[in-house]
Amino acid sequence: MGPVELEQAARDLAGRHGAKIEVTAGDELRKNFPLVFGVGRGSARAPRLIDLAWGEATHPKMTLVGKGVCFDTGGLDIKPSSGMLLMKKDMGGAAVALGLAHMIMDAKLPLRLRVLIPAVENSVSGDAFRPGDVLRSRKGLTVEIGNTDAEGRLILADALALADEEAPDVIIDFSTLTGAARVALGPELPAAFTDDDAFADELARCGAAEADPVWRLPLWKPYASMLDSKIADLNNIASSPFAGAITAALFLSRFVEKAKTWLHLDLFAWNPVAKPGRPEGGEGQTIRALFALFADRYR
Repeated sequence: MGPVELEQAARDLAGRHGAKIEVTAGDELRKNFPLVFGVGRGSARAPRLIDLAWGEATHPKMTLVGKGVCFDTGGLDIKPSSGMLLMKKDMGGAAVALGLAHMIMDAKLPLRLRVLIPAVENSVSGDAFRPGDVLRSRKGLTVEIGNTDAEGRLILADALALADEEAPDVIIDFSTLTGAARVALGPELPAAFTDDDAFADELARCGAAEADPVWRLPLWKPYASMLDSKIADLNNIASSPFAGAITAALFLSRFVEKAKTWLHLDLFAWNPVAKPGRPEGGEGQTIRALFALFADRYR
């Protein structure tokens, strides 16, 4: 599955529920979503930004953003072969966003739903973006590329900037973002980041009730200095090996200002071994908990 196939999955879902869908690619992507274009330009399978909309404009605004890296070689900072074996799942965030969107639309919850998926393949080629490049984001912030294997936060940054422009009630982004989150919490427990204490408490309660747990980690602002750059507004990786999941979340936070609530979920989105109700393979982590939360909040 590449960006074209991920787009088709979104189109199929939109058609099933009567949602609108727009896709930005080519020169328009280069102009309006330069980080998405920059990450995906090295692949023969062209990058794109998928934008699905459903519901009444008068309803509360809910925007889901899913990381759609359809395959991740690591780019010029290439992964070892063992590190690529599961990289077909690096679009797990996009899959989870589409799964939750399906549940919301199928239940006809009174929400104005938007789903944004930056879909790319992070490849090695003569046109791939390079370590040391400085790329300008949709928001206007410049980003020094410290490592091309930290590509997920780049494409999410442009999508989050678009989501934030209309100041929705809630933005939630889903991504298989950092190994640091897996080291801290393992594969079964997604890391959650938000400054909204009430939302975090409600999510934890619903997660426990639905056997779909999350664990909140802090958006520890003093660590933001680890992302400083001498030649750009910020670097896409931290200067320290510590707190990798937190610094990734802090990077994303620079692109969200207007939303009332922002939740960042760092997922594994995969079951390494089969368990009852959880077959081996792709896993829709957090969608049961979030659907329960929304079904209770938005009646």
